[in-house]
Amino acid sequence: MTIKINIENLYKSFGDHAILRGVSFSAVSGDVLALMGSSGSGKSTLLRCLNLLTTPDSGVIEIAQQRLVFGQTLPLSLSAKQISQLRQRVGMVFQQFNLWAHKTILENLIEAPIQVLKQTKKSAIAEAQQLLEKVGILDKQHQYPVQLSGGQQQRAAIARALMMKPEVMLFDEPTSALDPEMVGEVLNVMQALAAEGMTMLIATHELGFARNVATKAIFLEQGSIVESGKADQMFATPQTQRFQRFLEAVQ
Repeated sequence: MTIKINIENLYKSFGDHAILRGVSFSAVSGDVLALMGSSGSGKSTLLRCLNLLTTPDSGVIEIAQQRLVFGQTLPLSLSAKQISQLRQRVGMVFQQFNLWAHKTILENLIEAPIQVLKQTKKSAIAEAQQLLEKVGILDKQHQYPVQLSGGQQQRAAIARALMMKPEVMLFDEPTSALDPEMVGEVLNVMQALAAEGMTMLIATHELGFARNVATKAIFLEQGSIVESGKADQMFATPQTQRFQRFLEAVQ
């Protein structure tokens, strides 16, 4: 199968504080990776590095057929073209939705395809409506984010990311800002994406979802991978005491 994500020896520090310490892993097409760890373990920074919202200090990011090598030989800043190319292939969904408050849900979805992909407005609207129906909020297309519940806003954010036809989707604790009764509706959309074969990397505390949907799992602590492998095996028979304690604490 095609390798969609290959990360080699990724390091990132802020000042004297090391956030990522030599992280390496890979995923093939259709893999769903559950990224687990306590707060401060480096999950969000890792995801931000993969979408170039944060620039790693060193290491290799190969994602959706684009390879970037970081270190002393790389300029301090990537070109706008490099960043744009990667972000067209990699969709990201955040904790706080990040929808434009002054635009309707439909306008949120069609903005980037029209501006970046040069898609016609007519075709962008048609695709946006299909995606909104897919995530169950087509009736909200002309409303503004503030008029939607948290779960509805997050489903809109997922649809917006899918509008760019990404090869890989990154989710940074997508349910952490939601009321408990809204969590299921977002996880159902993500489960449907997994069933369709979307390659996904999901930072999550929803261990039931991770156990049922993920093909692989990674457990981070203080910026290092403590344990990784097939998700079902990791949950059934943890190989490290630290991951065992984490499961007991979160479950």
